Amino acid sequence: MFTGIIEAALTVVEIAPAKGVTRLTLDLSSLSAAASIKLGDSIAINGCCLTVAKLAKGCATFEAIPETLKHTNLGDLKPGSLVNVERALQAGARLDGHLVQGHVDGVGSIESIKANQGEQRVRVQCGADFARQCIMKGSVCLDGISLTIAELGADWFTVAIIPHTWEVTNLRARNAGDKVNLEADALGKYVLAHMARMFPQSKIDKKALRKAGW
Repeated sequence: MFTGIIEAALTVVEIAPAKGVTRLTLDLSSLSAAASIKLGDSIAINGCCLTVAKLAKGCATFEAIPETLKHTNLGDLKPGSLVNVERALQAGARLDGHLVQGHVDGVGSIESIKANQGEQRVRVQCGADFARQCIMKGSVCLDGISLTIAELGADWFTVAIIPHTWEVTNLRARNAGDKVNLEADALGKYVLAHMARMFPQSKIDKKALRKAGW
């Protein structure tokens, strides 16, 4: 489990195929308490939960299977790519963002990035299925970053990025057309799944939600 509060945006050191998996290597030595990282630890890379498979001289190697590459943007990474990094949440730690599972729901596309009175407005094409799981002012995870939805359409949403978040994440290196990993708030996913089971033949809208007591 993660929070969506990025610890650092780091560059990919190496990417190499190996026995049906793709090995992704990052230098984690700049992270606070990097010495405590051990084999088997869960670390989110662009919001995708991966396991430390190898450690050597401050560098950690992760193994991504074809299924992971298919449903995330990790398959597009190259040496030098900037990725968001967050270690797993410790029990009892402060939850500053929102609960993020590290299970990417799909890949969206950045439609536009526009400066707006000190902030950056990022509009993401996410598809109708993903948008149905979102609400205005609700939480969404974009490349592992916990953000608040500022605008919501039928198949897109917009987030407003403050200068600090812009500088400490990989968003500063993003451009229109780039692919980003998306994870909807777990609460919305569970509500939708529950409603679909309760009303398998009905359209799930505000009226249906009110009828069910939500």
